[in-house]
Amino acid sequence: MTSGPNQTVVSVAQAPQFNKSSIFFSDVFVMDDPLRTGPDKNSKLVGKAQGIYVAAGLNKLELLVAMNFVFTEGEYNGSAISIVGHNEVLTTVREMPIVGGSGLFRFARGYTQLRTYLFNQKIGSAVVEYNVFVNHY
Repeated sequence: MTSGPNQTVVSVAQAPQFNKSSIFFSDVFVMDDPLRTGPDKNSKLVGKAQGIYVAAGLNKLELLVAMNFVFTEGEYNGSAISIVGHNEVLTTVREMPIVGGSGLFRFARGYTQLRTYLFNQKIGSAVVEYNVFVNHY
């Protein structure tokens, strides 16, 4: 969430000529979001989604995303999956590649499919479902 008392996303840069852009073009954000087993805020917390994203679309809401799913619970505790890719936010289903990992996900490859469960642009809040398909050693 980009606002409020439990803020987990912070805007860290923006090109001045685009500061009134409705699609946030040129904005750079840093995130440390909870990673849960389901969309409900009371579902089990299993880790964190940490990283950066840049509003890279000049004409529509498109992000360049670089993030890690850092696991803090269960058998994957201490391991992470690294994801880098294009996210066209308003598309129903998106896909981003898994480019690596650490711990039990060392040498990970695969992809994740994203679906937006809830999006409130006014307050900067979103709940996104990630279905992860990963091969690792």
